[in-house]
Amino acid sequence: MSEHSPFKTAASFIFLIVLVLGLSTISNRIWGGKPEAAAKSKELVLEAGMTIARFGQVNELPNPVLKEIFGLKDKADLQKELKAYGSTEQIASMVKGKLALAAEHANKNWIKIPVKFGLWFVFLISVFLLMGKRKVTPGLRNGTLLASILLFGVVLGADPSPMGTVKDAIHLYATSHVIFPPRMIALAVFLAIVFLANKYICAWGCQAGTLQDLLFRINRTDKAKAVIGRQIKLPFALTNTVRCVFLLLFTIIAFSSGFDIIDPIDPFKIFKPAYLGLIGGIFVGVLLLAGLFIYRPWCHLFCPFGLAGWLMEKTSRVRISVDYETCIACGKCAAACPSTVMGAILKRDKKTIPDCFACYTCREVCPTDSIRFSTRKRTLPPAGHFEKGTNQ
Repeated sequence: MSEHSPFKTAASFIFLIVLVLGLSTISNRIWGGKPEAAAKSKELVLEAGMTIARFGQVNELPNPVLKEIFGLKDKADLQKELKAYGSTEQIASMVKGKLALAAEHANKNWIKIPVKFGLWFVFLISVFLLMGKRKVTPGLRNGTLLASILLFGVVLGADPSPMGTVKDAIHLYATSHVIFPPRMIALAVFLAIVFLANKYICAWGCQAGTLQDLLFRINRTDKAKAVIGRQIKLPFALTNTVRCVFLLLFTIIAFSSGFDIIDPIDPFKIFKPAYLGLIGGIFVGVLLLAGLFIYRPWCHLFCPFGLAGWLMEKTSRVRISVDYETCIACGKCAAACPSTVMGAILKRDKKTIPDCFACYTCREVCPTDSIRFSTRKRTLPPAGHFEKGTNQ
């Protein structure tokens, strides 16, 4: 049996999915299986002349919660009438917002979150140094992707994640008109990483992104050929249009009905299987199967952070660039790239550069070492550089 056979590829695919599901189930039990999702808000009972104490009794809100919501100084303040705090609508909005923030805070694992961010920094810096020394080989890449999946997905769970910082922020504001500050801090950190190094958190740290990446490479030979079927590169105009429409649809539905259309099909739930559900299981299964043939389908077609990261990527300090003085225009980098991005970077014949996940496949195959992941500025190729027969 050859090293890259359809049987081995299929077996590796099944093994990886079963491994992730099985170990994630155990990990969730160890962590306590917290859903880490905001509690659903209930309708508040508000009556004319109602005091704060009566409001708390009717709506089953304990005194400490009332104190936090209304800023009470002592027990005597419980007898104040609600109308002192505004209209019925204003009070309902204020209470729902503060309850939503309290629920967000209560549903977070405040031990795991700082540990995960700390390990993210250590892990990403280590990979960055390896890339700087140009030591990322196919074997090392696959091992690093697997380590990221196991550490940041299986061991440390589905949350937090880059996608969640965007999706949950929009949904929380749509339903409760509040912003959860820790989530905004996390989003700022993720975007700062993208600013420093091109899509870096998505490339090597995102648990769902690295899982898709590894699945794609399982179905690939060392010569960038598919083992099963055919691996295709979807046009960026198509993928980005779908991604924009999906985010717009998600936002409209969240604001109009409060429903989170991503939650039932959230691919990050593969790391908390008990919350996946039938619809989610089918969708995620199809998504991961598609990942054998399409590079990072969720990232390119649906992920809200993928879209935000792509926009921030335009200002990235460290990114893939080509030295045209040594480039022989062989096109091997563009052919080996799992998406269409390297072709756009190489020829610069289009103004829009697709998502680049800094996988460094392009550098591996470059025969003249003309590709760098560095602060070097991208330049335009010389006129006629890619004409037939030139520089071959």
